[in-house]
Amino acid sequence: MYVFLMSMIDCKQITKSFGNLKVLKGIDLSVSEGEIVSIVGPSGAGKTTLLQIMGTLDKPDSGEILYQNLNINKLKDKDLAAFRNKNIGFVFQFHQLLPEFTALENVMIPALIGNAKQSEAKKRAFEILDFLGLKDRMEHKPAELSGGEKQRVAVARALVNKPSVIFADEPSGSLDTQNKTELHQLFFDLRKEFNQTFVIVTHDVQLAQLTDRTIQLKDGVVVMS
Repeated sequence: MYVFLMSMIDCKQITKSFGNLKVLKGIDLSVSEGEIVSIVGPSGAGKTTLLQIMGTLDKPDSGEILYQNLNINKLKDKDLAAFRNKNIGFVFQFHQLLPEFTALENVMIPALIGNAKQSEAKKRAFEILDFLGLKDRMEHKPAELSGGEKQRVAVARALVNKPSVIFADEPSGSLDTQNKTELHQLFFDLRKEFNQTFVIVTHDVQLAQLTDRTIQLKDGVVVMS
């Protein structure tokens, strides 16, 4: 059994509306360091909106988000962008790799944005891709990679800055059964190796059942956590 000692993220009374549509209606939840959490619920429940707000890609209308007691609502845009680059990684359903760059170059990009030296960024990207079993695919561009390989490259990119937490939005939604199973196992391997925290939005029942805890949203509120 995995033991959680410290809170990583605390969301307090998060609300969000788009026009007259109230999407989030006062969300309270916490995620512990090293925890793998799934967020589930029907379409329109507010899952992706919550993920984007927790990941600092969007701002709530009201409420607070704390990362290890740091209130990120109070950060200026420039400081928030720097915080995001250093502390948060993202994995999306369709990987969103840049087609003109190799796997290695795609993984290096967040490190270079964070002002790492090119040699250091390359070293880190190489090590992560090697760990993920992609040593022989590093110089290939996305069009030359399988769906599972693309998603592992996307995971490597999310890991390159050694983030506190990785947010994944339907990460296995575009994969076949075998690649899906391998990706799900990878999350737990990364937790074991790096104590990595994951927050995963998913419709995949199998993945949700594997996670440490499932947070269920319905009509913009938490109905189970």
